[in-house]
Amino acid sequence: MKKDEIIKKLRCADGYISGQELCECFGVSRTAVWKAIKQLEKDGYKIEAVNNRGYRLIEDAESDILSQASIESYIETKWAAKNLLFKKETGSTNIDAKSLGENGAVSGTLVVADRQTAGLGRRGRSWVSEAGENIYMSIMLRPDCRPEKASMLTLVMALAAFEAVNELRTETARALIKWPNDIVINGKKVCGILTEMSAELDGIHYVVTGIGINSNQTRFDGEIADRATSIFNETGRKVNRAKLIGRTMHYLEKYYAEFEKSQDMSRLMERYNSFLANMDEKVRVLDPKGEYDGTARGINEKGELIVDRADGGREYVFAGEVSVRGVYGYV
Repeated sequence: MKKDEIIKKLRCADGYISGQELCECFGVSRTAVWKAIKQLEKDGYKIEAVNNRGYRLIEDAESDILSQASIESYIETKWAAKNLLFKKETGSTNIDAKSLGENGAVSGTLVVADRQTAGLGRRGRSWVSEAGENIYMSIMLRPDCRPEKASMLTLVMALAAFEAVNELRTETARALIKWPNDIVINGKKVCGILTEMSAELDGIHYVVTGIGINSNQTRFDGEIADRATSIFNETGRKVNRAKLIGRTMHYLEKYYAEFEKSQDMSRLMERYNSFLANMDEKVRVLDPKGEYDGTARGINEKGELIVDRADGGREYVFAGEVSVRGVYGYV
């Protein structure tokens, strides 16, 4: 009898569920059920117990318990995150996932931490990773494709994270994708993604994609204050992080299957482009070979951003050292 199984049973119950029913469901004694309920309460769950009626799980806007059991209780996939490692604190979930990849872990292995002490973003930038606020996770995949195709998995994850975050939208806070892999709400970043790969010329050993989602953080200082925000700040609603992780894995499994069929973005680019923040908008391309302005026209099947230059040419921008910004700001 695992804690996540009890949580799911209580969550799915229409009202109270009797201790006897739990005993029969899991094949254990009433004492074992009672001990399990007490352990869940110790973990932070609110469970109401009433004589002759049973137990009832109380989940409200303040319910945000991040643990192995809470995350597992929201995983409803066939393979994504079925192998889950949760840590209260770690240096980097990407480093942990790469280590698991080196040691034979199955594709879809997910590492989640409540706090990171050495998280990294693009170009080695640090990622603020305090406990009790946000989501820090990395998934290890073993795609059957050539190494040059792997960069598109970043866009696949961006689409999955977007769908999950956008389920929390309000009338004034709707998520969009900023190419290639940032999720923004009201023009500010709430999610960043970093993909790393171990490969040889003719094949991939594994790919690790790390995702940081600003969930319940309320304060942003320094240089990021003008371009970063959280879902809570924009919607006014506290995020159930375990549920958001589960929904992200749901969409990842769905869109990864589409990627596998074509091994490119051809089956996903229409969906991706429909939520692209800079679609048909003026952008500035920050290319080390020379900056230029243009109009974004969406991605192609390779995941490249199509940009019509102001001087009349057309560019296909590959995600890497090139950054794309709005002409007057981050988006």
